[in-house]
Amino acid sequence: MQLRARLITAGAVILVIGLFTAFPARVAYNWFAPSSVRLEAISGSVWNGRAAQAQVEGLYLRDLSWRFRPLALFTGKVAYAVEATPLSGFINANVFIGVTGAIRLEDLQASLPLQPFESSVGMPGLRGNVNLQFDRVVIKDGVPVAANGELAVADLVAPMIYRGSIGGYRAEFFTQKSGVVASVMDTDGVVDIAGSLEIAPDRSYQFLAQLAPKATTPNKLREQMRFLGTANERGQYELRLEGAL
Repeated sequence: MQLRARLITAGAVILVIGLFTAFPARVAYNWFAPSSVRLEAISGSVWNGRAAQAQVEGLYLRDLSWRFRPLALFTGKVAYAVEATPLSGFINANVFIGVTGAIRLEDLQASLPLQPFESSVGMPGLRGNVNLQFDRVVIKDGVPVAANGELAVADLVAPMIYRGSIGGYRAEFFTQKSGVVASVMDTDGVVDIAGSLEIAPDRSYQFLAQLAPKATTPNKLREQMRFLGTANERGQYELRLEGAL
């Protein structure tokens, strides 16, 4: 009887997987896709498909493809291997979707322009390029609640700080009980920086940093740094940014 029950269960699972994977991707998109996701020229199935163009949270992508990973169903998650091409660069990741709606990205590798994110981070004129290498990122209700990996920015332009390029910076992300934290430092930036970023589950974030001019720091930026207050004995100014995602 136990063997028969197992065979019936296995058969039911195979049937469900078969029905699911044959489901047309275009129909699934029309039924289930949130308003923040727009796909065009969809082909294939939920199992294995692609879209010629896509917009996800304002980020434009080309040649978006997905490949279903059925074994993840036994862990209670729906999983896909996803690849896409932004305006420049690339995105590769394994995407897991849990029953609670949380999205987990594993083995995330990406190279992206920063411009599409200027609205979401509240910084008009944001420019530069970012490279990401993360073992995992977990997003719940649009907020990162776990992240382990590295983010490197090159040729950063952040008009709230300075209108010209301020060079390159790197952030290493870790997951703690309080949320996602990161240590931030310059690589070839025109300003020496040592800072920390905290992102809480309630969407609030706080960035604290100590800034110091270098020999390559433009005079105009040196003058702007004085508006941050009085420098300490090491010539460092404190920068504090707070807000909500």
